[in-house]
Amino acid sequence: MDFTAQIITVIAVLIINVDGIMWKLQPNAQKCLKEELQSDVLVTGDYEVQDAPGQKVDYVVRDSKGHILSQKEDISRGKFSFVTENYDTFEICFTSRVPPQQRGNAQEVSLVTKRGVEAKNYEGLGEAAKLKPLEVELKRLEDLSDAIVQDFSQMRKREEEMRDTNESTNNRVLYFSIFSMCCLLGLATWQVLYLRRFFKAKKLIE
Repeated sequence: MDFTAQIITVIAVLIINVDGIMWKLQPNAQKCLKEELQSDVLVTGDYEVQDAPGQKVDYVVRDSKGHILSQKEDISRGKFSFVTENYDTFEICFTSRVPPQQRGNAQEVSLVTKRGVEAKNYEGLGEAAKLKPLEVELKRLEDLSDAIVQDFSQMRKREEEMRDTNESTNNRVLYFSIFSMCCLLGLATWQVLYLRRFFKAKKLIE
């Protein structure tokens, strides 16, 4: 690999992030991780669960509507992948199961997730298309640029939606304030006229 390809590789490594997390899963407990994702995003996961005799751990990936995208029982080590259909909040849950007659132990669970560009297998793509290493890195950077543009586009769309919501809310508050003032002025006028008639009826004023 020449110097230019090395520079591109370093830039790609610096830009691309991989999410990794490790935690202790308590016996008969559940741990869920949530994340918002755009539509048409490839997501892959690599998990490993510490072995504990007699204990089992299951995992399930689902969206906010409860649709199951990936699921497996009695796991120890493996991978999963899915493609998002719509912009939504997705969660992956790990559940510990311990027999009633057994005293459970906490199990260490590690999970590494990749999404978008970093989830694609560019090595396999390069071999299939017979691309040179530099061409593979350029393809990776091209896809990364497209992903960044899409993210900015989504952020701009969200900003526009939030601005429209704020403007609509401000207009409603303004109309409600005007309505409240009119009601207060009408009530105050009615009170003055009513008291005026009452005092005249009692001959306290002319």
